[in-house]
Amino acid sequence: MSGRLTLVGTPIGNLSDLSDRAKEALEACDFIAAEDTRVTLRLLNHFGIKKPLVSYFEHNKREKGEQLCRRMEQGEHGVLVSDAGMPAISDPGEDLVRLCRERGIPVGCVPGPSAVITALALSGMPAGRFTFEGFLSVSKRSRREHLESLVKEPRTMIFYEAPHKLHATLADLYATLGDRPVALARELTKIHEEVIVTTLSEAIARYEAEAPRGEFVVIVGGAPKEEDAPSTLEDAVALARTLMEDEGLSVSEAAKRAASQSGQKKSDIYRQLV
Repeated sequence: MSGRLTLVGTPIGNLSDLSDRAKEALEACDFIAAEDTRVTLRLLNHFGIKKPLVSYFEHNKREKGEQLCRRMEQGEHGVLVSDAGMPAISDPGEDLVRLCRERGIPVGCVPGPSAVITALALSGMPAGRFTFEGFLSVSKRSRREHLESLVKEPRTMIFYEAPHKLHATLADLYATLGDRPVALARELTKIHEEVIVTTLSEAIARYEAEAPRGEFVVIVGGAPKEEDAPSTLEDAVALARTLMEDEGLSVSEAAKRAASQSGQKKSDIYRQLV
């Protein structure tokens, strides 16, 4: 009989947030795959749970994933946890889940705390549509390409960031996206929980004056809605005439500007103007 894998969400700061169902899953399994076994051991000790721990993290996930799957194929029940929050979300656990799916191993989940959702709910920023962007790459090129791809993103954007990289990330966000609303959440569910709602420029100034502490969730406002551009040739010609009158542009320059904003051909607009 095949075993199974259960994803178990763990507290992001307050140990009281571990659900009864999560405790039951941890107590009933044959082994627990953990990102950092030392962190998970502290959690287990707090609740008096004794189970074999297996290290499973980014740099050993390929080898350990195969080993864990073989154990579950032989009938064992494994639990996967991250250091905090939901495993498989911006976490190497997604590879183990995919491997289980490919090999026909059942996967279940005991939902738990999530820093992404907690921070978004506390921020007061638009939450009807949002995009989770995780950690930005340390590679300058990948980081730049990632941010440039978000310039026109209309949804609220959520990032994770470590304190020692926060100021550089805020500066890169400001340089690429402009001055947007931002919420910075830290120490979530802990005694010193803090959510700062401000702008990118003000956040940069704040953390030039004080050193950030704790892991951050950074929530950035989406791109402001662009005004509807003229969709017909007549609209584009009217826009060009307005530009000529208000800004003193030449016929050619006005046609060029109206073309870029409307999607109409510059030559068609120019002909109508002359």
